[in-house]
Amino acid sequence: MAHDWQTAVTQPDELGESPFWHPDEQMLYWVDITGQQIHRLNTFMGSVESWAMPSEPGCIAPARLAGCKDSGAFVIALRDAIYGASQWGGALRRLAPALHKPDVTRFNDGKADPAGRFWVGTISSPRDAAEAQLFSLDARLPGPWALQRQAGNATVANGLAWSPDASTMYWTDTTTHTIRAWDFNPDTANLTHERVFKRWSGKPAGWLPGDAGYGGRPDGAAVDVQGNYWVAMFEGARVLQISPAGDVLADIAVPARCPTMPCFGGADFKTLFLTTARHGRSAAELAVYPDSGCVFSMRVDVPGLAVNFFVE
Repeated sequence: MAHDWQTAVTQPDELGESPFWHPDEQMLYWVDITGQQIHRLNTFMGSVESWAMPSEPGCIAPARLAGCKDSGAFVIALRDAIYGASQWGGALRRLAPALHKPDVTRFNDGKADPAGRFWVGTISSPRDAAEAQLFSLDARLPGPWALQRQAGNATVANGLAWSPDASTMYWTDTTTHTIRAWDFNPDTANLTHERVFKRWSGKPAGWLPGDAGYGGRPDGAAVDVQGNYWVAMFEGARVLQISPAGDVLADIAVPARCPTMPCFGGADFKTLFLTTARHGRSAAELAVYPDSGCVFSMRVDVPGLAVNFFVE
């Protein structure tokens, strides 16, 4: 077990994901996809608020929406469309419909890019074909807005992140244990020079949680100010810090078998927050990792990048 982690939120989620630290509010936001909730944590008070969604929230990001004077707005990827909300608990306004069939496909991991676009990937059921897509939404342009397909050939879209200078974009297909990278143009959103950033061997046949020989598969990620890529290894009970050259700099044990996504926060952005999952995990595993589904935090030496805002 890891000893540096603190349990930041003791009430577990089914599938915690998409954490971000709001720099203006000094609060942590994240979603429970399976539980259809958005949560926020006041770290000073230790209090958690929850906001029920009409379908699974794949991801969220802070937003600066038209007509909103403050920064308390959000963009939310629900199963059928991308929505905006002008405030916590506010009415949901549909910004762009999904280009998939919501009965078999939903949105998953997503973030705003440094220029203010919202990017979001998909996941289909069953997960037996490379049908996941990556889309972007640029609401700085005159409406009506539509999602633009940017990449595909994946099964479970995850790991979206940008380098500190926004010249590189990362995107993961969790199922194939592969993190891809592109040269990224923040002015045009063009992706060029696609390459494999990091790839791991797949799960061995017959492997069971707790067995040796498997370190998990890449899920959500965050980037620090030095350009290192921090990735949660689902079923691997660890978080990896990977250099821009693809070298593993740190392998950090996690008190949950299934970490899902890290983010940096706190006033100095040196607190690493981590969401985790417990949905579908065995009773034996939950006995070993009873805090599965909780949000954890630990202090790190290198600060992370601040969250990007979606801009309308």
